[in-house]
Amino acid sequence: MSNNPIVQLFRTLLLVGITISPQASASQVEDLLKRVQEAAKNQLQSHAESQRWQEPRFEVDVVRNNRVIPPCPSGARVDSLDPRGIGRMRFVVVCPSLQGWRYEFLVRAKVSAKVAVAANDLTAGKILSPLDLLQVRHDITLIPDTFGNLNEVDGMAARRTIRTGEILRQNMLAAPQLVKRGDQVRIVARHENIEVTMTGEALDNGVRGAQIRVKNSSGTVIRARVTEAGTVEPADLP
Repeated sequence: MSNNPIVQLFRTLLLVGITISPQASASQVEDLLKRVQEAAKNQLQSHAESQRWQEPRFEVDVVRNNRVIPPCPSGARVDSLDPRGIGRMRFVVVCPSLQGWRYEFLVRAKVSAKVAVAANDLTAGKILSPLDLLQVRHDITLIPDTFGNLNEVDGMAARRTIRTGEILRQNMLAAPQLVKRGDQVRIVARHENIEVTMTGEALDNGVRGAQIRVKNSSGTVIRARVTEAGTVEPADLP
């Protein structure tokens, strides 16, 4: 054994370091990585539910590195650093009983779901019908603003030309104007089994569900709700 005091001091410091900062076992590290992966999947599932994705599938990979992670005696806590993340997410693992015990992890994910695509070429201004739509599984990791439910798209209008097979995104479509200012419209008032119809003139443009001003045949201006093309109902009806 060496009597060199410098060597002995180095050995002492090394032993102290090992005592103070032991390394977690391989199984403990794997368990920690699984918890981060599970947290990422839960975050993606919550996002999928809020966006109403159809039959989503997730591939989640926690990026590994060679850092030394000491064990956490009280059980580590996993928190998200980017709750809105999809393809690239960051999580932090904290040990409540050890001050300064904090490690960040990067998680890469790939997401696919069934989304609405154009069944044929669509011209700008085209009102979409079920014949114009298909539901196809696609990778949506980088395009989360898709439509999963075809009913959400039916009746909307194309803002621009859309090619066959192109994924329909929210900025491609708009609610069509069913009533234009100056149009002659039908004012339909229904109550129980009674229906009263009269003509009027639209004073505003309107999409489905919008409230616009309408001048009825008596010259009175009322607030009306657009129900379909060329038809409105009094807005004060229940």
